[in-house]
Amino acid sequence: MKENNFEENPGTPGSLFLVATPVGNLGDLTERAIQVLNRVDMIAAEDTRHTRKLLSYLSIHKRIISYYREKEKEQAEKILSLLEKGKNIALVSDAGTPGLSDPGAVIVQSAVKKGIRVVPIPGASACLLALVASGLPTDRFIFEGFLPRKKKEKRMRLECLAREERTMVVYEAPHRLIETLSDLKTYLGEDRRLVIAREMTKVYEEFWRGTLEEAVSEWEVRKSKGEFTLVLEGKSQELIVNQVKDYQPFYQEVIKRKGEGEKSSSIIREVAEREGLSRSGLYQYYLNKTKKGD
Repeated sequence: MKENNFEENPGTPGSLFLVATPVGNLGDLTERAIQVLNRVDMIAAEDTRHTRKLLSYLSIHKRIISYYREKEKEQAEKILSLLEKGKNIALVSDAGTPGLSDPGAVIVQSAVKKGIRVVPIPGASACLLALVASGLPTDRFIFEGFLPRKKKEKRMRLECLAREERTMVVYEAPHRLIETLSDLKTYLGEDRRLVIAREMTKVYEEFWRGTLEEAVSEWEVRKSKGEFTLVLEGKSQELIVNQVKDYQPFYQEVIKRKGEGEKSSSIIREVAEREGLSRSGLYQYYLNKTKKGD
């Protein structure tokens, strides 16, 4: 049966296939993905060594070109040139769907601008696997990927997430897990529920469930192996209402002391630490009230 996604007319641009690969269990690779990998002219891979192992398992022998994050823009130009010459190319990441916290977005954006056909080949995604198995609400969620590494940028992002009402999905590496759990506890609160998913689809697959307080205590003494996907409970409307009530007297203190010449940021930090409040929550409450002129 002829695969209609492949252009076979001389002189026409090729197609870019975004092929999702297993996050662990090789049996999760779809039949369609295997057909595409067999038929394309070449494969662009995040890690050529990793992809060669997968292709060897499938007995597929294709030219592989490197497409990793540090050279993403440079390699995108080469791949676009090959596509324009009529080559069909499959883009794969080490695991999961290309472009989701993995290289891929740059080449897709460039291909779309040039009118090159982009064909998604669906499959596994660690984000969706963890979300649907978490037991937390799935009707509305946001995907954060990896949090920023720089402290200032990370703090700003966490302050935003502290107010997020939707379920949140975050990726993290083993060596940064405890630091991130501690930061999440500080900004989202110790009672916020989460699910920690690791080794998904593999032999030692695990879904750990509890609060951020419990997570910090337990994972500090555990060996962290494998990539981690964190699914976090959104901020409930009940909690938002309660916090609005709780912040009122402290807001008045901020206003009074600010009128006496102190900096609002310094006052908020001191009050939050003294009262055990969320600094980002008190700050946001202060901003909302001052904008309204209350």
